Amino acid sequence: MCYSAQIQADYRKYVKMFGAHMNIEEFARLFFERAEGSKVKIPKGMEDAFSEPQTEGEIQIKDLVDRFNADQIGKLEQDLFKQRTRLADAERILQTKVTKAATESQRIATDKIAWTRGKLEDIRRTEPKARDSRIFPGHYAPVMVVETGMRLIMPMRYQCRIAGKPASYDVKYPGTYNARRDNLEGFWKSCLGYNHGVMLVDVFYENVSRAKMEGTLLETHERDENVVLEFRPSNGELMHVACLWSRWSAPGQPDLLSFAAITDEPPPEVAAAGHDRCIVPIKPENIDAWLNPDASDLAALYAILDDRDRPYYEHRLAA
Repeated sequence: MCYSAQIQADYRKYVKMFGAHMNIEEFARLFFERAEGSKVKIPKGMEDAFSEPQTEGEIQIKDLVDRFNADQIGKLEQDLFKQRTRLADAERILQTKVTKAATESQRIATDKIAWTRGKLEDIRRTEPKARDSRIFPGHYAPVMVVETGMRLIMPMRYQCRIAGKPASYDVKYPGTYNARRDNLEGFWKSCLGYNHGVMLVDVFYENVSRAKMEGTLLETHERDENVVLEFRPSNGELMHVACLWSRWSAPGQPDLLSFAAITDEPPPEVAAAGHDRCIVPIKPENIDAWLNPDASDLAALYAILDDRDRPYYEHRLAA
């Protein structure tokens, strides 16, 4: 179901590869909403694309990123002080008497101090790391679409809320980051043939049963343990993943741009590793046709999904 993916989070990759234009208004709106207190999840890689702004719009976004990070640093430093105080109090008690409460407080404070330091280091870090561009359901990613005949890059949430559906669908249908091919004319019929997108993906990750991965009987395991596998095309090329998207609106609420990756039956090597779905990377020569769909000719759209790129996916346990 593409539980997670390492993407090209920098919109400039789309500009360079496809001559696409960034929808600066949508990017600015997203970063403004977060700076104002929204809980939107934006990967660090998307932020870093604005670290050296060139235009007035990019400068505005950089200011919003800095404002948000300064607020986060302030909160994290307060938490760090609180946990250091908690740790000192627990250690003072343990010097005279070992109690369960003090031991537990020491453990929790130590763990929280380590976590908080890590978060502070990540915010302040300037050198990029692969994890900066990894998304999970609920995270935002750049997606390329076509509107008014122009290729546009827009930030969208990786979990699609279809226009007209209630916000409660996010909880009722938590798997809507995955648009199953066998349900495209069912749940996804209002998007198929109308709102198509492409996301650039380097690597994808899946939860699989350890028993299935190892090819052993479930009875030989104490429990059905899940592991996370990393799948990477052996040719090292980017995947142009077929997506569906929607713009959701409701009175008194900000618009939501969101998308889902189309998945289909897996190739043999993915199935052998224990997973029953796989994202669909379309060929570069089919991108124009995919982004300019004709709802009256669904057969042509399915033909694009059939005529997909078929790299061999190497897999390993995710770090």
